[in-house]
Amino acid sequence: MSILLYIFLAIIFLVIVLGLIAPKSYNVNRSITISKPLPEVFQYLKLLKNQDNWSPWAEKDPNMKKTFKGTDGEIGFLSAWVGNKDVGEGEQEITGIVENEVVNSQLRFLKPFKSTSNAYLKVKKEGNGTKVIWGFSGNNKFPVSIMMLFMNMDKSIGKEFEYGLNKLKIILER
Repeated sequence: MSILLYIFLAIIFLVIVLGLIAPKSYNVNRSITISKPLPEVFQYLKLLKNQDNWSPWAEKDPNMKKTFKGTDGEIGFLSAWVGNKDVGEGEQEITGIVENEVVNSQLRFLKPFKSTSNAYLKVKKEGNGTKVIWGFSGNNKFPVSIMMLFMNMDKSIGKEFEYGLNKLKIILER
């Protein structure tokens, strides 16, 4: 019986230690330069409906059901989705726009697990083109923070961002 107690206490101690050292926040982003004028790129990016043309998640479930509320490209516009196991269920709401600089939004994932992240699409003039930075950030709550010790979110989500940004470049440079 005492061996089981020691094992139980060791597991609890391990969980506490992992909880203390686990990352409390995340920020993943990637960028690409598009050979188009900044205002043209920004006008395309601020419309959430356009993300269906270049987002890697739109490809993962072409039958995803989407609903929209509000005026696309304006603060408060809401895009909601219900999809397969690869895309889950959630919504994205535009929370801020600084014309020709950034579109901020909040991502609220409902399934397969609940979480909230802040997403952004930033643009900067770069030479004769426009640098687009796509990213998202948020906080890891316990016990999800412990799982983040074993996942490389930057690598996995970063690959998706790179894929989407390359598609965006092809679309806008046509």
